[in-house]
Amino acid sequence: MTGRASSTVAGVLEETSPRATRVTPPEPADAVGVGPWPGGEADWPADRRYDSELLAHGDRRNVADRYRYWTIEAIVADIDTRRHPLHVAIENFAHDMNIGSVVRTANAFAVAAVHIVGRRRWNRRGAMVTDRYQHLHHHEDVAGLLAWAEMAGLPVLGIDNVPGSLPIEGRPLPVPCVMLFGQESAGLSAEARAGCTEILHITQYGSTRSINAGAAAAVAMHAWMVQHAGPAPE
Repeated sequence: MTGRASSTVAGVLEETSPRATRVTPPEPADAVGVGPWPGGEADWPADRRYDSELLAHGDRRNVADRYRYWTIEAIVADIDTRRHPLHVAIENFAHDMNIGSVVRTANAFAVAAVHIVGRRRWNRRGAMVTDRYQHLHHHEDVAGLLAWAEMAGLPVLGIDNVPGSLPIEGRPLPVPCVMLFGQESAGLSAEARAGCTEILHITQYGSTRSINAGAAAAVAMHAWMVQHAGPAPE
């Protein structure tokens, strides 16, 4: 063999000659998101919200279609114009694996912020990169969170299935407020329970004492949304 060489990469024949044309396999029909902007660079939108890298290579992120090709900063700025006055806090004294799930749900509901109480570090895998679009705050301990909430004029609603708690179903929820969740195994700490304006629980009908903390947060946030959020954006 002489002249040009060839190699096989991922099942696609690519010639290594300078004159060779790269052969790109077609994208699978079930590919997530969108490919490069149709028409090439000359047809790219001039809007500053768009990301040139995404326009050139496609946008495979887990974002709503209205945000395709937008920069992260542009998406956050847009959500900031319509965030809800609901704050979500979760105690993190044992590296709770559910924090990522809570952050992801908070992003889905456009809450004002998620507050991590206790250890600063947490496993972000469950957030599925939604933490890039969600405001996050850290408090060293429960006292720090409660002091912040008092300064902000926000009542703190504990969500835990403990004696004396009230069912969240049908209960009027304050518009601006903080929902505070405990760890998966222990629930809310004694200090957290003592500092809450009231403690609510999600009614259950089976044999288990409690449900997953990430699931509980989703149910509680949705209960607030049903009462106060109104219609979702187009």
